[in-house]
Amino acid sequence: MTTSEDLWRVLHEVYEMPYGPGQVAAVEQLVRRADAEGDAHLAFAVRMLATTAYVYGGEPAKSFVSFSWCLADFDRAPQPYHARHADNLLWHFKYMINALLDFPEVPLDRTYAVLDDMERRYRDGGHSLQAVYKHRHRVARHLGADEEAAEWYRRWVTTPRDDLSDCAGCDPSAQAGYLAATGQDEAAVALAEPVLAGRLSCTEQPQGILTALLLPYLRTDRRDAARDAHRQAYRRIRGNLADLGQIGEHLEFCALTGNEARGLEIVERHLEWLDRAPSPGAALEFSGAAALVLRRLDAAGHGDLTVHRRAHGDRPAADVPVSVLAVELADLATGLAARFDERNGTDTQSRRLVARLAAEPIGAHLPLSASLRRQPPARPGAAPATATPSGAGAVTGSTTTPVAVTRPAVEIPADATAGELLDLAGQRWRADRLDDMAAVLDRYDERFADDPGVPELVRVRRVELRAAQFDSAEELPAARAANEEAMRRYRELGEQVREQIVAGRLGVLCCALGEPDEGLQLVRSAAGYLAEHGDPVERAGGYDRLASALIRQDRWAEALEAVERAEEAAKESDDPYLPVLLALRRTQCLEQLDEPAEFLAAARRSRELSRELAMPRFLTASCLAYARAVDDPAEAVDACDEALRVAPAEAALPVRLTRGRLLMTADRPAQAVEDFVEAVALCVERGVADGAAFLRWELANAYRLAGRLAEAAEVAEEAVGALDRLGHQSEADQCRHLLATIYLALDEDQPALALLDQLAENLDGPDNLPGRAQVLEEAGGVLYDRDRDVLAAQRFAAAATAYQLAGLSVDELRSRRREAAALLWSGDVTQALAAVDRADQVAAALPAATVEQPAVIWELAMLADAAARVLLGADRPGEALDRLAGVTGQLRAIDAFGEALQVELLTGELLLRLDRPAEAEPVLRRALGALPKTSGAVPRAAWLLARALTGLGRTAEADALRDEYRLADGD
Repeated sequence: MTTSEDLWRVLHEVYEMPYGPGQVAAVEQLVRRADAEGDAHLAFAVRMLATTAYVYGGEPAKSFVSFSWCLADFDRAPQPYHARHADNLLWHFKYMINALLDFPEVPLDRTYAVLDDMERRYRDGGHSLQAVYKHRHRVARHLGADEEAAEWYRRWVTTPRDDLSDCAGCDPSAQAGYLAATGQDEAAVALAEPVLAGRLSCTEQPQGILTALLLPYLRTDRRDAARDAHRQAYRRIRGNLADLGQIGEHLEFCALTGNEARGLEIVERHLEWLDRAPSPGAALEFSGAAALVLRRLDAAGHGDLTVHRRAHGDRPAADVPVSVLAVELADLATGLAARFDERNGTDTQSRRLVARLAAEPIGAHLPLSASLRRQPPARPGAAPATATPSGAGAVTGSTTTPVAVTRPAVEIPADATAGELLDLAGQRWRADRLDDMAAVLDRYDERFADDPGVPELVRVRRVELRAAQFDSAEELPAARAANEEAMRRYRELGEQVREQIVAGRLGVLCCALGEPDEGLQLVRSAAGYLAEHGDPVERAGGYDRLASALIRQDRWAEALEAVERAEEAAKESDDPYLPVLLALRRTQCLEQLDEPAEFLAAARRSRELSRELAMPRFLTASCLAYARAVDDPAEAVDACDEALRVAPAEAALPVRLTRGRLLMTADRPAQAVEDFVEAVALCVERGVADGAAFLRWELANAYRLAGRLAEAAEVAEEAVGALDRLGHQSEADQCRHLLATIYLALDEDQPALALLDQLAENLDGPDNLPGRAQVLEEAGGVLYDRDRDVLAAQRFAAAATAYQLAGLSVDELRSRRREAAALLWSGDVTQALAAVDRADQVAAALPAATVEQPAVIWELAMLADAAARVLLGADRPGEALDRLAGVTGQLRAIDAFGEALQVELLTGELLLRLDRPAEAEPVLRRALGALPKTSGAVPRAAWLLARALTGLGRTAEADALRDEYRLADGD
């Protein structure tokens, strides 16, 4: 391959690179090499690419030079290759107009001169002037010449489009921006939304049109659409320096929707870009909008927050207060606006900046984060009703979904004695009416706390109930101290039964506080005493506390025995609440003992009893247990719905979490989203940072499966950052992999590949070799699918090395095969042959016991296919045919019929290449007959068969075949 041919191949690779500093550096190096080579066509083509690379890579000033060079070369000595680039050169005029306006040091007459030249060339070429009128309109808008802008807009939208018009997304995007700026929001939305419903493949879309719609959506109260437009568009532009000006529009949107905190994050993320802004125009847009966000934060009392600004030139790195940075950026924007106005001879830019800096929010706060609540959480079946009464009409199955229970407030007799008030409080406690209990005890304290006439026994009962209050509030040390005091004072009074009841409670608390031996001894002793000296309720309570202590130590079988003893004792009492408590306790034990049928029955009974007595906490726990026990996902979700209707605030998190996960299991991710969002919000409110991070991970997956990819990406990014900060490296990497998958679904290849590369780096250790290899191979697959074959081959090679070190020879073989295919498609046949040799060495070293396995047979057959294609690319068809000997039979033996057809077609092609049409004809006829009619391989198979028939002199049959499959002679 000559140097010039090599440089053309490099040009193609640079063209495939993403826009940015990397492509700019590569294209500049290629310009130097092309000039040194003396290839005039290559030098022209490279500079044409350079113009686009500079514009979209954030260095538009450099595009003036490359464009001018190409234009002069085009005019000076027309060559045949110029004709192939003529339309692209005319297209580049549009880049120039846009860029020239953004540099105030460029006189306006220079812009008008380029516009006039553009119009002349478009006319001479017979092109529509639609694009010319669009850019004359843009100049008029920039100057604030409203009537002139309106006239050029009219011409722009009424002139027919042609191939030099901006794409079907960019034209409406610019038109919507003008309509919005002139107060025609409804017209802007009406114009743009049909465009969004179609397919947009332009580099600047759909982010451009979504950004143009931000304020029209907001001002027409399409708030959900505004939020979604911001999220989707900002995602696409946030990594592109060239879009700094558009990022300013998103900052303004944050300020106008009450999202200054999010705006601050965006300012900090992009602040360093101001030091290398693509143009003064972009700097004006960003600094003015950033100043608006920071001013609003300062006005709200947050001026002491800081923004980290990196060092640049003589300026050191520093954390700059918001109040200080707001002034600095406003001054920068003001100075830039003045420079434009001086160039333009108007005050338009300054007036626009003043209006932007004074802008106020539009409407109420609009939550923008996909992991924050949009509105207060809803409870399914919101209409309340009374509990189902015990007896006739009670619900016995899960086919009926009762609505939320309501209970009247406790009535406290005005003349109740101290003892009667404590009796009432204790009854409310057993009924799980904790608010009522607190109300009654407050009344007791108001009337009797300082009454010396209250008997000591009654006073100790108040201490006992205070311990219960602390326990219910999960203030365990305080509950322990109160129980110890009550136990001591009961002992002093000779109240041994009450002492042992409190001792049992104290024992359970000790178990909860990490003192299991002491706690269990106390509970056992108390239960034993009450078994001999207590009444049925007291005996049952003693065994229930023993079960609770054993449960805390995961001694489930012993706990179930204690529950059964409690149930026996409870049969002799008329306490309506004991059966509810014990049913739930039995449910807990059976779930852990892996008794699914008994667990389901216990959960059903617990749910029914809790519902009958209107005990919310017990009903919530019972419903969740039933949801875990039942096989039908729909029934399980119904149970969660009931729990959600009655759950007290402290139980909302497990209910939401269980319901969300069940909805995911039931393949209802769109509904699960609400539960996960609420679960995240609850964790944030309660300061549970780890829980919020892990739940964002789950929420991101729910968004992904619901098809809400932009939100999925945003939440996954939040989750990765949080998991990293909290030290959960393995989980953060798993979430990175999910995020990479989401990026790929969003066609955001570059960030996806960056994540996969980061994952491979994170997994760089002997224990992580399989994971590292898998990630590298996945990255190779992405690059291969995007026709970035050189890079794909590098990833496949790295994956193969990692698989080799991990001892996974079949996986290594697959990666070597894929490396060879990528190298072949890259045009580097020599390296592809070397990769085939490496793959053959791996295949030869496979253990004999594995080569008969179907997966290995398939892999070896695919290696033969890949090797044959590489050999064909090297013009060695005979060797290629030898590699395929017997392969179709091997594939059919493992039912890989599609792959067998693929090999058979290649075999027929090789036979034709070797001038053996008689052998090729039956192979190709068989393959064509076996291919499904809808297969994309059918036309090629028919074409190859027609060639074979022609080679055999059967031209009539060949022509008939071409007619049947509508193949032209040259196809």
